Amino acid sequence: MLFTPLTAPALQLNNRIVMAPMTRSRAVDHNTPNALMAEYYGQRATAGLIVTEGASPSPNGLGYARIPGLFTEAHVQGGGKIFVQLMHTGRVGHVANLPAGAEVLGPTAEVCPGQMHTDAQGMQPHSAPRAMTEADIAQAVAEYARSAQLAIAAGFDGVELHAANGYLIEQFLNASVNHRSDAYGGSIEGRNRFALDVVRATVAAIGADRVGIRLSPYGVINGTGASPDVEAQYLALTEALSQLGILYLHLLDHSALGAPPVPAALKLQLRQAFHGVFILAGGFDQASAQSALQSGHADLIAFARPFIANPDLVERMQANAALNPVDMATFYTPGAKGYTDYPALGA
Repeated sequence: MLFTPLTAPALQLNNRIVMAPMTRSRAVDHNTPNALMAEYYGQRATAGLIVTEGASPSPNGLGYARIPGLFTEAHVQGGGKIFVQLMHTGRVGHVANLPAGAEVLGPTAEVCPGQMHTDAQGMQPHSAPRAMTEADIAQAVAEYARSAQLAIAAGFDGVELHAANGYLIEQFLNASVNHRSDAYGGSIEGRNRFALDVVRATVAAIGADRVGIRLSPYGVINGTGASPDVEAQYLALTEALSQLGILYLHLLDHSALGAPPVPAALKLQLRQAFHGVFILAGGFDQASAQSALQSGHADLIAFARPFIANPDLVERMQANAALNPVDMATFYTPGAKGYTDYPALGA
């Protein structure tokens, strides 16, 4: 099934293989997508669906060095015909990485644990965020919607809202991070509210059939972690997302990287609760991907690191060929090395 087409009402794909979004830090000129990035994605165009690395919908969301943005007309000129992931880093940032006038924001003023790279100052602790007011929240929601419109203007087929990995949307979703006592915290409904506000605004801007979302319950990245009611919360969130009619739900299990696994029973509950296209990601190889598809646990399977080192991953899987080894030292470095110079099969 991995190589059979997918035909859904709003999505027709040549195969069931998704290139997962992965930060690559190559937007070296004012966070604008460039020709090198276009070459990188073009090399991997045999994937049924490509989801780009996260592009920030706001100057405030450019927390990492050299990640792309999508909030100006200049950013539009660098786009391509794939789904673009919209990623606002929220409190996961450092002021040295932000453009002039931007600031680090979060649900509360609590600092994200750990450090991050800055080109100017090397590794630094995360900057202290300013707690978002309801006016800030409304502005962020509007920024997502505007960025989605710019994505369509740039020729992308749709957007994926990054609500995983401890970035802004998950900062509101996660009870370990969101300690608000207003309407955007304090309960399942409150913690889900920001995510659903963003989805509704994005749907209104570009249509539900152009919107997907990525979730990672049980993730522990950037100070997150599971709460006692995490399963009830994500089931309620998924039911609401299904009612909004969005195109797909992309569920990420971080256990391959050492996080607690998303329980199989919860994956099945979410699969049953969501009536659109269901994507699973997290540590799959060809055999486990085939098994998940054949058992009906997903419609599509996303692969991450194998796509970094193998621009022709689909062809290699079809031929049962060996994969190139991954050079982790070049994951986030500027330039073509470790980015567009991996050899294709038979080269």
